Amino acid sequence: MDRSATLFDTRSAGAGAQRQSTPGRRERLAALCDRWRVLPLLRRVRAGFRHDLRILAYHRIAPRIDAEHFDFDVELLSADAEGFRAQMRHLRDRYRPLRFRDVLALRDAGHEPPRNAVIVTFDDGYDDNHDVALPILRELGVPATFFVSTGHIDSGLPYAFDWVAHAILSAAVGRLQLHKQELSLELGESRASRRAVVATVLDRLKALDGRAQQEAIVAIESDCGVGPARASVNCRPMSWDQVRALHAAGMEVGSHGVHHRMLAKLDASGIEYELATSRDRIAHELGAAPLALAYPVGGSDAYDARVIDIARTLGYRIACSYIAGVNPLASADWYALRRIAVERDTSAAMFAAQLAMPELFGNRPRSTRS
Repeated sequence: MDRSATLFDTRSAGAGAQRQSTPGRRERLAALCDRWRVLPLLRRVRAGFRHDLRILAYHRIAPRIDAEHFDFDVELLSADAEGFRAQMRHLRDRYRPLRFRDVLALRDAGHEPPRNAVIVTFDDGYDDNHDVALPILRELGVPATFFVSTGHIDSGLPYAFDWVAHAILSAAVGRLQLHKQELSLELGESRASRRAVVATVLDRLKALDGRAQQEAIVAIESDCGVGPARASVNCRPMSWDQVRALHAAGMEVGSHGVHHRMLAKLDASGIEYELATSRDRIAHELGAAPLALAYPVGGSDAYDARVIDIARTLGYRIACSYIAGVNPLASADWYALRRIAVERDTSAAMFAAQLAMPELFGNRPRSTRS
């Protein structure tokens, strides 16, 4: 049996299936604050002197997570279904979940979002967003915004960086040679050693310009013996029918470009193509152009003044980075909004603490896979 067809292990369940790691100081402090029931007090005190917009960033929600046998980018697994349901219940009960279009409507009317406003976002457009996340969001009445890469919805093919991870994890060769990047890496036999190589290679790729990235991806596919990306049940974008179902359920759909390219690595015509084509494709399928944009990858090198100017000209009114933080409304940069990444080992206590006091418990994402 093809191991890539066994994304989810039904023998493991809930939060216990998430990554086991030694808690850091902030995790231990969050657990203590949760146990002593001081987080509600911290949330109320903070609301008295801070008026900002918090944005949560997710990628994939799995029914159950079996990270050991997952042959794609494990860092994109944000939560399992049980953990996500608990997070959304906490959000519904203690905060005011909104969409970007709700925030824009309030601003247009001369009002600010409420002090407990939080936006839930998903990047890329994996099919588990529809199959796993949407039923939970509907069940709990929580709206969310889904940033989709339209070219992948059209093709049904995996995202390039995720396919690179798959190539390295499943390669029969023992060493990866990227001569143009002067990179030679021993892959090792263990899953942990190969995941470390994945992290190194993706970091290197994202430092290259657009053309060099594509050349390196082709070289990796060839070196690892997997060939160009092909459809996989474990790394599948949504279909347009699924995107329309999100929209019909009251969810917001935003742009994540066409081919998930780092926009700042492209020339002006490439940026315009990614943003205009994705805008028009979403408008054609849903009947309205998206107002919100999330920059693919989303780090400080993924967007720049050129990208923002073109996005504004094309009608985008708000845009997200993947840089960690919250957004004080008095000084918010509406084309570079910061987000709080939710990752698969985010405990219930840490999730509550990050929302209640992000200055203390907010964290830098382990990766910018967005």
